Amino acid sequence: MINKVMLIGYLGRDPEIRRLESGAAVAKLSVATSEGYKDKNDQWQNNTEWHDVICWRNLAERAERDLKKGSLVYVEGKLTHRKWQDKEGNDRYTTEVVAHTFRLMEKRDSSTYTENAGTTQESVAKATTPAAPAAAEGDDDLPF
Repeated sequence: MINKVMLIGYLGRDPEIRRLESGAAVAKLSVATSEGYKDKNDQWQNNTEWHDVICWRNLAERAERDLKKGSLVYVEGKLTHRKWQDKEGNDRYTTEVVAHTFRLMEKRDSSTYTENAGTTQESVAKATTPAAPAAAEGDDDLPF
């Protein structure tokens, strides 16, 4: 069975970091992905989805050090669902992505942009997006 999520999006805020009693770090990221389409009136519409992403331990510490609001990030992980109770005792449900890895999709040093005039966030993302594995000869389009 497979439970795999891949996202490329922008952070909506700085990572929220907390430390458990054991000392383990936990980071919560809010990642926005967008999808554009034309509606029936031929008007361009943009749909943005927000994803809660959780990073643990070393990955959380890396997120704290490397990520900030507005960062373009590639996240890979698994989808999880949790049930919890709010202060009034009501059952609440949360869907989150537990990250296995992430990759900052932007250049760290702004001087690199000057050297490569015309580089945009979109072209940086395309250049650093992991390539899909090539299909073996005779494979069909089925995902399993």
